[in-house]
Amino acid sequence: MEGLEVTVLIGLTILVGALIAPRVRLALPLVLVILGLLLGFVPQLREIQLPPETVLLLFLPVMLFWESLTTSLRSIRRDFRYILPMSTVLVVASAFAVAGVGLLFGMPWETALILGAAVAPPDATAVAALGRLLPRRMFMKLKAESLTNDGTALVLYAIAVSLALGGNITPLSVTMSVLTSYIGGIAAGAVIAALGYLLLRRTSSTVVINVTLLLVPFSAFLLAEIVHASGVLAVVVAGLIVAYVSPRVTTASSRRQADAAWPFGVFLLNGALFVLIGLEVQFVAHEISAAAIGRLVLITLGVWATLLVVRYLFQLMNMPFQRRTGTRPSKGARARSMAVSTVAGMRGAVSLAIALSVPAASATEGEIAGRDEIVFVTAGVILLSLLVQGPLLPAIVRWARFPVDHAEDEEYELAERAISGAALAALDDLATEHGVGQEIRDKVRAEGYQMLEFSNARALAREQEIVDAEARALDQLLDEPDPLGATGSEPTGGELGIGGVPAPASLSADADTVPAPDGGEVEVRTLQMIATSADVDVMQRSPLLRHEEHTRLKLALLDRKREVLLGLRRGGTVDDLVVRRISARLDLEQVRLQGIEEYD
Repeated sequence: MEGLEVTVLIGLTILVGALIAPRVRLALPLVLVILGLLLGFVPQLREIQLPPETVLLLFLPVMLFWESLTTSLRSIRRDFRYILPMSTVLVVASAFAVAGVGLLFGMPWETALILGAAVAPPDATAVAALGRLLPRRMFMKLKAESLTNDGTALVLYAIAVSLALGGNITPLSVTMSVLTSYIGGIAAGAVIAALGYLLLRRTSSTVVINVTLLLVPFSAFLLAEIVHASGVLAVVVAGLIVAYVSPRVTTASSRRQADAAWPFGVFLLNGALFVLIGLEVQFVAHEISAAAIGRLVLITLGVWATLLVVRYLFQLMNMPFQRRTGTRPSKGARARSMAVSTVAGMRGAVSLAIALSVPAASATEGEIAGRDEIVFVTAGVILLSLLVQGPLLPAIVRWARFPVDHAEDEEYELAERAISGAALAALDDLATEHGVGQEIRDKVRAEGYQMLEFSNARALAREQEIVDAEARALDQLLDEPDPLGATGSEPTGGELGIGGVPAPASLSADADTVPAPDGGEVEVRTLQMIATSADVDVMQRSPLLRHEEHTRLKLALLDRKREVLLGLRRGGTVDDLVVRRISARLDLEQVRLQGIEEYD
C-alpha cells in the first residue's frame, strides 16, 4: 500500500477506536491493538511493516520528550533510591531470567539473551497510556523508571548481538559500553538542552520557541547516536531540563500553543503505534510455520509470566534498602502495592523496536538465528501486557485499597493562596512602579481579595467533603441512616439557575410565553440588561487609560505570582505538576489580558 493510503487507514482506525473505546469501557490503547489485529486478517494490510528506525527516530523522541516534560523532578529526587535499581539491576535480572526460559525451550544462548534485552524494560508510553489510574506517587515512580531503563536494555541488546555475530566481549568492553551509553546519553541531552536554552532566551516569537522545542528531542537523539550513546536517555535528560527552565525562557502564548499541540501530536503517534503493533503481530504469526506456533506461544506465556514474577520478587528484595518517610505501611499494604506495581509494568514500543532491530540476513554476516522467533515472542509479550495486564489493572488497584491521597490538592491550594497573598502584598509597590492610579489599585485589590477568599473557600470545601465522605462511610459501615441527612427542602425548578445553582437575585428576567406543541403556552424567561446608559462619552480618554492601567498592573501581578510559584518549586514546597497546572491558568489570564493579537 502507498504511504498516503496507510496514513488515511491508520487515521480512520484511530478515529473508530476513539469512538468505540468509551462505549465498550476499555482503554483506547487496548481497542487500537484489537483493531490492528483485526486489520491484519486482510493480506494486503498485513504487509504494512513497521521499520525499527521509524519507532526509534520518529515515534520515541516525541513521545518520550513529552512524557519527560510532564514528569515530576521532585518525585524523581525523592524516589531515586527506588528508581535507580529498578531501571538498571531489575532490567539485567529480567533479561537473564528470560534468557533462561528461552534456553529451556531450546533457543541458542545468544538469541535468548537478545530476547531478554528486548522484553526486559517496561515502556513509558504504555505506562502513560494505561497507568494514570494509579496513585500519583506510584505512577510517577513507574513513569520515571520506564523513562530511564531503556538505556540499560539497549546496552544489553548491543552486547547480545555482538555475541551472536561472533564479537569479542570482555568485562572491560562491557563496562565501557555501559559508561558510554549512560554518560554519553546524559551529556548529549544536557548539551542540546543548553543550546536550546541559549536560543530561547533570545527570542519571544511563539513560532520560533515551539519549533526549537520540537527540534530538541530529535537533536538530542541524533547527537547521542553519533557518539554511540543512548538516544533514549538523551531525550529524557533534555526533556527534564527543558521542563525545569522553560517557564523562564518561554512566553505565555508559546506555552499555550505547545500545551495544545503536543498532547494531540503524541495522541496520534501513540494511537498509530498501537495499531501497528497489532498489524505486526499478525505479520509475524503468518510468517512462522504452523508447527512452530505452538512452541512459540508457550515461550511467550513463559516469558510473560517470568517477567511478572521477577519484578515482584525484585521489589520484595529491594524493599529493605528503601528510605521510609511518614507512617510505615503494614506488610499487607506493601504486598498489595508491589502487586499493583508488577501488573502496571507493561511492555510496548521500545521492546518492539529492539526486536525489529535484530540484524536480518546480509551477505557478510548472515542472519542471527531465531530472529523471527524473537519478533514473535516480543510482540506476543506486548500483546499480553496490553490485553491482560491493562484490563486487570483497574481491578488490582481497587483490590489494593489505596488510601485517598490529597497531597496534590493540598499543595495546589497552598500555592494558590501563597501567590495570591504575595501579589496583594506587592500591589502598592507594583502600582507605583507602573504609574497606576488609586482607583485601579482599589479595583485590582478587591479582585485579589476575592480570588484569595475563593481559594480559602475551596480549601475549606474540600476538607469538609473529606469529613462528609468519612461520615458517610461510617454510616454505611454501621448500616444506620444519617441523622442529619434529608433535612430542609430542595429548591424548585423555577428557583434554580444554570447547573442547578439558585439564580442570583440581582439578575432580572422578563417572562414571555410561546405556543407549545400541544396547543398550550410555555413560559420563557429571557435575561435582559438592568442598567443602561446613553450618556457615555466615547471621545473621552479616561476609560481607555483606566483599561491600560488595569492591564499593566494585572500583568505585573502575574509576573509576581510566577516568581513566587517558581520559588515554591525550588524550595520543594510544591510539586512540578502543581506548578504546571497553576502556570497554565496564569498563562490563560495573560493571553486574555493581552488579547488575541498578542497570542497570534
